[in-house]
Amino acid sequence: MFRAKQLFLLILISLISRAAFSQMRVAHEIGVIAGPVAFKSDYGVRTNWDTNAGNVGLGIGIVHFLDFAYRSNRGSYTVDYFYDHFKIRTELSYNKTKLAHFGTFVDPSKTSDEAQRLRDHKGEANNFNVGMQLEYFPLSIRDFQAFSSRWAPFISAGAQYVSYNPKVSTSYMGEGNPGNINNLNNFYTPWSAPGLPNPINVSSGTTWSIVTSVGVRYKLNTMSDLMIDLRGQYYLSDWVDGLNHGLSYNKYNDWMVWLNFGYILYLDEYL
Repeated sequence: MFRAKQLFLLILISLISRAAFSQMRVAHEIGVIAGPVAFKSDYGVRTNWDTNAGNVGLGIGIVHFLDFAYRSNRGSYTVDYFYDHFKIRTELSYNKTKLAHFGTFVDPSKTSDEAQRLRDHKGEANNFNVGMQLEYFPLSIRDFQAFSSRWAPFISAGAQYVSYNPKVSTSYMGEGNPGNINNLNNFYTPWSAPGLPNPINVSSGTTWSIVTSVGVRYKLNTMSDLMIDLRGQYYLSDWVDGLNHGLSYNKYNDWMVWLNFGYILYLDEYL
Protein backbone atom coordinates (compact mmCIF):
# COMPACT_ATOMS: atom_id res chain seq x y z
CA MET A 1 0.00 0.00 0.00
CA PHE A 2 1.36 3.43 -0.90
CA ARG A 3 2.16 5.56 2.10
CA ALA A 4 -0.07 8.59 2.61
CA LYS A 5 2.91 10.96 2.73
CA GLN A 6 4.25 9.94 -0.67
CA LEU A 7 0.78 9.95 -2.26
CA PHE A 8 0.10 13.41 -0.85
CA LEU A 9 3.41 14.69 -2.27
CA LEU A 10 2.60 13.35 -5.73
CA ILE A 11 -0.90 14.86 -5.69
CA LEU A 12 0.50 18.18 -4.46
CA ILE A 13 3.20 18.29 -7.15
CA SER A 14 0.65 17.40 -9.85
CA LEU A 15 -1.81 20.06 -8.67
CA ILE A 16 0.89 22.72 -8.48
CA SER A 17 2.16 21.76 -11.93
CA ARG A 18 -1.33 21.82 -13.43
CA ALA A 19 -2.14 25.17 -11.82
CA ALA A 20 1.19 26.69 -12.84
CA PHE A 21 0.95 25.56 -16.47
CA SER A 22 -2.81 25.63 -17.01
CA GLN A 23 -2.59 29.02 -18.69
CA MET A 24 0.35 28.03 -20.86
CA ARG A 25 -1.33 25.49 -23.17
CA VAL A 26 0.63 22.58 -21.72
CA ALA A 27 -0.73 19.06 -22.24
CA HIS A 28 -0.91 16.52 -19.45
CA GLU A 29 -0.22 12.80 -19.67
CA ILE A 30 -0.64 10.11 -17.04
CA GLY A 31 0.49 6.50 -17.02
CA VAL A 32 1.40 3.36 -15.13
CA ILE A 33 4.75 1.56 -15.12
CA ALA A 34 5.91 -1.83 -13.85
CA GLY A 35 8.83 -4.19 -14.30
CA PRO A 36 11.75 -6.10 -12.76
CA VAL A 37 14.22 -4.41 -10.40
CA ALA A 38 17.84 -5.60 -9.95
CA PHE A 39 18.93 -4.31 -6.55
CA LYS A 40 22.67 -3.69 -6.08
CA SER A 41 23.61 -3.69 -2.40
CA ASP A 42 25.95 -5.19 0.20
CA TYR A 43 24.33 -8.60 -0.29
CA GLY A 44 26.43 -10.92 -2.41
CA VAL A 45 29.47 -10.24 -4.57
CA ARG A 46 28.87 -7.13 -6.68
CA THR A 47 30.31 -8.47 -9.96
CA ASN A 48 28.89 -11.97 -9.58
CA TRP A 49 26.24 -13.05 -12.13
CA ASP A 50 24.26 -15.04 -9.54
CA THR A 51 24.05 -11.91 -7.36
CA ASN A 52 22.83 -9.81 -10.26
CA ALA A 53 20.29 -12.42 -11.33
CA GLY A 54 19.24 -13.49 -7.83
CA ASN A 55 18.56 -10.16 -6.08
CA VAL A 56 15.73 -9.18 -8.41
CA GLY A 57 12.37 -7.80 -7.34
CA LEU A 58 9.49 -5.78 -8.76
CA GLY A 59 8.73 -2.10 -9.15
CA ILE A 60 5.42 -0.36 -9.90
CA GLY A 61 4.55 3.28 -10.30
CA ILE A 62 2.32 6.12 -11.46
CA VAL A 63 3.76 8.78 -13.76
CA HIS A 64 2.61 12.22 -14.89
CA PHE A 65 4.08 14.26 -17.77
CA LEU A 66 3.96 17.92 -18.74
CA ASP A 67 4.12 18.13 -22.54
CA PHE A 68 4.95 21.49 -24.16
CA ALA A 69 5.05 20.30 -27.76
CA TYR A 70 2.08 22.15 -29.16
CA ARG A 71 3.19 25.52 -27.81
CA SER A 72 4.87 27.85 -30.27
CA ASN A 73 7.14 30.73 -29.30
CA ARG A 74 7.40 32.12 -32.86
CA GLY A 75 10.70 33.93 -32.70
CA SER A 76 12.88 32.15 -30.16
CA TYR A 77 14.49 29.04 -31.58
CA THR A 78 15.92 28.06 -28.20
CA VAL A 79 12.59 28.17 -26.39
CA ASP A 80 10.72 26.49 -29.22
CA TYR A 81 13.36 23.73 -29.33
CA PHE A 82 12.75 23.09 -25.64
CA TYR A 83 8.99 22.79 -26.24
CA ASP A 84 9.51 20.26 -29.04
CA HIS A 85 12.14 18.09 -27.35
CA PHE A 86 11.56 18.06 -23.57
CA LYS A 87 8.95 16.81 -21.12
CA ILE A 88 8.81 17.06 -17.34
CA ARG A 89 8.02 13.78 -15.60
CA THR A 90 6.65 13.40 -12.06
CA GLU A 91 6.58 9.94 -10.50
CA LEU A 92 5.39 8.01 -7.48
CA SER A 93 6.77 4.47 -7.37
CA TYR A 94 7.40 1.52 -5.09
CA ASN A 95 9.92 -1.31 -5.39
CA LYS A 96 10.46 -4.46 -3.34
CA THR A 97 13.37 -6.91 -3.59
CA LYS A 98 14.18 -9.97 -1.51
CA LEU A 99 17.93 -10.15 -0.87
CA ALA A 100 20.38 -12.99 -0.27
CA HIS A 101 24.13 -13.64 -0.52
CA PHE A 102 25.48 -15.20 -3.71
CA GLY A 103 28.94 -15.87 -5.08
CA THR A 104 32.25 -17.33 -3.95
CA PHE A 105 31.76 -16.91 -0.21
CA VAL A 106 28.59 -19.04 -0.14
CA ASP A 107 29.58 -21.66 -2.71
CA PRO A 108 28.37 -25.14 -1.66
CA SER A 109 32.01 -26.17 -1.30
CA LYS A 110 32.37 -23.66 1.54
CA THR A 111 31.54 -25.47 4.79
CA SER A 112 32.77 -22.97 7.38
CA ASP A 113 30.56 -21.27 9.96
CA GLU A 114 31.19 -17.95 8.19
CA ALA A 115 29.82 -19.32 4.92
CA GLN A 116 26.78 -20.64 6.76
CA ARG A 117 26.19 -17.30 8.43
CA LEU A 118 26.07 -15.67 5.00
CA ARG A 119 23.79 -18.35 3.57
CA ASP A 120 21.36 -17.95 6.48
CA HIS A 121 21.29 -14.15 6.24
CA LYS A 122 18.36 -12.76 4.22
CA GLY A 123 16.98 -9.29 3.66
CA GLU A 124 14.35 -7.25 1.89
CA ALA A 125 14.44 -3.75 0.41
CA ASN A 126 11.17 -1.79 0.40
CA ASN A 127 11.27 1.70 -1.11
CA PHE A 128 8.73 4.41 -1.86
CA ASN A 129 9.95 7.08 -4.28
CA VAL A 130 8.58 10.45 -5.34
CA GLY A 131 10.35 12.93 -7.60
CA MET A 132 10.81 14.56 -10.98
CA GLN A 133 12.87 13.99 -14.12
CA LEU A 134 13.54 16.03 -17.24
CA GLU A 135 13.13 13.90 -20.37
CA TYR A 136 14.91 14.76 -23.60
CA PHE A 137 13.63 13.49 -26.96
CA PRO A 138 16.28 13.93 -29.69
CA LEU A 139 13.59 13.61 -32.37
CA SER A 140 10.68 16.02 -32.70
CA ILE A 141 7.81 15.36 -30.29
CA ARG A 142 5.47 17.15 -32.70
CA ASP A 143 6.45 14.81 -35.53
CA PHE A 144 5.86 11.86 -33.20
CA GLN A 145 2.39 13.18 -32.43
CA ALA A 146 1.74 13.52 -36.14
CA PHE A 147 2.71 9.85 -36.74
CA SER A 148 5.78 10.77 -38.79
CA SER A 149 7.33 7.96 -36.79
CA ARG A 150 5.76 5.61 -34.28
CA TRP A 151 8.99 5.53 -32.24
CA ALA A 152 10.33 8.27 -29.96
CA PRO A 153 13.57 7.50 -28.05
CA PHE A 154 14.46 9.57 -24.98
CA ILE A 155 16.93 9.99 -22.15
CA SER A 156 16.21 11.52 -18.76
CA ALA A 157 17.75 12.65 -15.49
CA GLY A 158 16.37 13.83 -12.18
CA ALA A 159 16.10 13.27 -8.45
CA GLN A 160 13.74 11.35 -6.19
CA TYR A 161 13.00 11.46 -2.48
CA VAL A 162 13.05 7.94 -1.02
CA SER A 163 11.38 6.46 2.04
CA TYR A 164 12.99 3.08 2.80
CA ASN A 165 11.91 0.31 5.16
CA PRO A 166 14.41 -2.59 5.07
CA LYS A 167 13.94 -6.03 6.62
CA VAL A 168 16.68 -8.40 7.86
CA SER A 169 16.48 -11.99 9.10
CA THR A 170 18.81 -14.87 9.90
CA SER A 171 18.20 -18.55 10.46
CA TYR A 172 21.73 -19.21 11.71
CA MET A 173 21.63 -21.62 14.67
CA GLY A 174 24.78 -20.52 16.48
CA GLU A 175 25.32 -20.46 20.21
CA GLY A 176 23.02 -18.11 22.07
CA ASN A 177 19.92 -16.40 20.63
CA PRO A 178 19.73 -18.30 17.33
CA GLY A 179 17.89 -16.28 14.68
CA ASN A 180 18.18 -13.04 16.69
CA ILE A 181 19.21 -10.14 14.42
CA ASN A 182 20.46 -8.21 17.47
CA ASN A 183 23.06 -10.90 18.14
CA LEU A 184 25.95 -10.10 15.77
CA ASN A 185 27.33 -13.61 16.31
CA ASN A 186 24.58 -14.75 13.94
CA PHE A 187 26.07 -12.70 11.08
CA TYR A 188 29.34 -12.76 9.15
CA THR A 189 31.79 -11.99 11.96
CA PRO A 190 34.34 -9.87 9.99
CA TRP A 191 31.58 -7.24 9.77
CA SER A 192 31.62 -6.81 13.56
CA ALA A 193 35.38 -6.77 14.12
CA PRO A 194 36.61 -4.39 16.86
CA GLY A 195 36.38 -0.76 15.80
CA LEU A 196 33.70 -1.34 13.14
CA PRO A 197 30.14 0.01 13.51
CA ASN A 198 27.09 -2.23 13.80
CA PRO A 199 26.45 -3.47 10.22
CA ILE A 200 22.73 -4.18 10.74
CA ASN A 201 20.05 -1.48 10.95
CA VAL A 202 16.41 -2.17 10.10
CA SER A 203 15.18 1.32 11.04
CA SER A 204 13.06 3.11 8.46
CA GLY A 205 14.57 6.24 7.00
CA THR A 206 14.61 8.71 4.14
CA THR A 207 17.22 9.76 1.62
CA TRP A 208 17.60 11.30 -1.83
CA SER A 209 18.51 9.47 -5.00
CA ILE A 210 19.83 10.39 -8.44
CA VAL A 211 17.91 8.90 -11.37
CA THR A 212 18.94 8.51 -15.01
CA SER A 213 17.26 6.48 -17.73
CA VAL A 214 17.09 5.69 -21.42
CA GLY A 215 13.94 4.55 -23.15
CA VAL A 216 11.59 4.71 -26.08
CA ARG A 217 7.91 5.35 -26.68
CA TYR A 218 5.74 3.61 -29.26
CA LYS A 219 2.70 5.49 -30.59
CA LEU A 220 -0.47 3.38 -30.25
CA ASN A 221 -2.93 6.08 -31.31
CA THR A 222 -3.45 9.82 -30.96
CA MET A 223 -4.18 9.52 -27.23
CA SER A 224 -1.88 6.77 -25.94
CA ASP A 225 1.68 5.40 -26.05
CA LEU A 226 3.55 2.35 -24.87
CA MET A 227 6.91 2.93 -23.15
CA ILE A 228 10.03 0.93 -22.28
CA ASP A 229 12.42 2.58 -19.83
CA LEU A 230 15.75 1.29 -18.45
CA ARG A 231 16.66 3.18 -15.29
CA GLY A 232 19.61 3.47 -12.96
CA GLN A 233 18.90 4.87 -9.49
CA TYR A 234 21.72 5.70 -7.06
CA TYR A 235 20.76 6.24 -3.42
CA LEU A 236 22.62 8.77 -1.28
CA SER A 237 22.64 6.26 1.57
CA ASP A 238 24.06 2.77 2.15
CA TRP A 239 21.33 1.76 4.61
CA VAL A 240 18.53 1.26 2.09
CA ASP A 241 18.97 -2.54 2.32
CA GLY A 242 19.49 -2.57 6.13
CA LEU A 243 23.14 -3.68 5.74
CA ASN A 244 26.20 -1.41 5.76
CA HIS A 245 29.38 -3.13 6.88
CA GLY A 246 32.62 -1.27 7.44
CA LEU A 247 35.02 -3.46 5.48
CA SER A 248 37.26 -1.82 2.89
CA TYR A 249 35.52 -3.30 -0.14
CA ASN A 250 32.21 -1.67 0.79
CA LYS A 251 32.88 1.31 -1.46
CA TYR A 252 29.46 2.21 -2.84
CA ASN A 253 26.01 3.16 -1.64
CA ASP A 254 23.02 1.04 -2.59
CA TRP A 255 21.65 1.42 -6.11
CA MET A 256 19.34 -0.37 -8.50
CA VAL A 257 18.55 -0.99 -12.17
CA TRP A 258 14.87 -1.02 -13.17
CA LEU A 259 13.50 -2.13 -16.54
CA ASN A 260 9.94 -0.85 -16.62
CA PHE A 261 7.15 -1.11 -19.15
CA GLY A 262 4.49 1.58 -19.25
CA TYR A 263 1.21 2.69 -20.73
CA ILE A 264 0.78 6.46 -21.19
CA LEU A 265 -2.59 8.17 -21.70
CA TYR A 266 -2.89 11.74 -23.02
CA LEU A 267 -5.36 13.82 -21.00
CA ASP A 268 -5.39 16.72 -23.47
CA GLU A 269 -5.78 16.61 -27.24
CA TYR A 270 -3.31 18.57 -29.33
CA LEU A 271 -4.75 21.73 -30.85
